[in-house]
Amino acid sequence: MPIREQEIDALARHFIEGLLAKNQIVAKAPIEDMLACVVELMSENFETEAQIDEEADRMAEAEARKYSGVDVNRLRTMIKQRLAEKKGFTL
Repeated sequence: MPIREQEIDALARHFIEGLLAKNQIVAKAPIEDMLACVVELMSENFETEAQIDEEADRMAEAEARKYSGVDVNRLRTMIKQRLAEKKGFTL
């Protein structure tokens, strides 16, 4: 299930406010600008993961049609890991 925009906004706000509250970062820009950057990065990350998931699903199903008895879930996981590695994406 894809993550909703409101959830990303809330997560980004929680992240920024938590870092500020613990004095782990010093705001050199308005908080709303920092939130916009974090939301953009998180959105891109979730989109990349969704693309990897879709590609892994397609590839796993294609291979499962060729070879009966293959554990599709395990195959999908392995394909997803390899695709993520190739793209330099951490799962």
